[in-house]
Amino acid sequence: MQFVFSEEHLMIRKAARDFARTECLPGVIERDEKMIFPKQQVKQLAELGFMGMMVDPAYGGAGMDTISYVLAMEEISKIDASVSVCMSVNNSLVCWGLETYGSEEQKQQYLTPLARGIKDGDLYIGAFLLSEPEAGSDATSQHTTAEDKGDHYLLNGVKNWITNGSSASVYVVMAQTDVAKGPKGINAFIVEKKWPGVTVGAKENKMGIRGSDTHSIHFNDVKVPKENRIGDDGFGFTFAMKVLAGGRIGIASQALGIASGAYELSVNYAKERKAFGKEIMHHQAIQFKLADMATRIEAARLLCLKAAWEKDQHQDYTLSSSMAKVYASETAMWATTEAVQIHGGYGYVKEYHVERLMRDAKITQIYEGTSEVQRIVIGRSILK
Repeated sequence: MQFVFSEEHLMIRKAARDFARTECLPGVIERDEKMIFPKQQVKQLAELGFMGMMVDPAYGGAGMDTISYVLAMEEISKIDASVSVCMSVNNSLVCWGLETYGSEEQKQQYLTPLARGIKDGDLYIGAFLLSEPEAGSDATSQHTTAEDKGDHYLLNGVKNWITNGSSASVYVVMAQTDVAKGPKGINAFIVEKKWPGVTVGAKENKMGIRGSDTHSIHFNDVKVPKENRIGDDGFGFTFAMKVLAGGRIGIASQALGIASGAYELSVNYAKERKAFGKEIMHHQAIQFKLADMATRIEAARLLCLKAAWEKDQHQDYTLSSSMAKVYASETAMWATTEAVQIHGGYGYVKEYHVERLMRDAKITQIYEGTSEVQRIVIGRSILK
């Protein structure tokens, strides 16, 4: 067992760190306050090859491994989780799903521009549509329907909480084709936003990751060609679960980055802020907080890297990705709260960034599988 990154890994981490500090940090507070989608930053990520990191170069990707993805996600999430979640959805939920389970025609038509992140000079990214008003953690309760009409499906329904909802050009949509079959009657479809009958709802006014565009998506008699179904008939629910298992590595890495960013800000603040005649880093109460933060963050990082390594080795990473997500997300919530405490009154104002990181941290315990769902996955796995 080796705990040494390759030269390529170190280069990718540095590139992501430099990008986050030079391109994402300026304006991050304004984007958060005004809910401005970071289109320019995401487009620049695409130009760096970070929107299709793990996709084969034959399909427009960078051909990197999952460890590289974790390193990049952590660095960008330290600065702006609204940027990193766009990157995570496109990489983990959309590109990986299409490359792994899509047909050759689907890969040529959709995966290649999605992996590049740019088409005809403009941003071209995807979104993953599973959640509904009455189908969150219970993903089997799909009310969106896809009626088989012979040469096409007729899609009707509403999807909620969709990251990249208005900025995406392509949607990967789960819908119920045969209610009698339950989960085995669910299919996954590739749907273009520009098609007639597709409507984007209002942008959600969120507590955190406010720069990312989260919308409801409405489908009204949308004609979906048969060739846009992913996999065999009834494969949709299995597809969604397989994709989400990998997606949890991305969100775990995002949570890790949020925690790590709060920790780094706290260390710097502790070296500068004085109380009772000396820098607060010399007070044991602050040292203990920083020590606990560093330890938990390192544990979360190792869990993320273990899940990434197992994925790269083509092993079953379902358990490790759930462990990484639940631990990293709860570490992020705890560490950012501690960071606000260390900063005192300054931690409660936007200028010092940690209050934003605390708000951003909360969603990592909820989306792509709540902490409760992760514990169910872990419990079932260890009790087999």
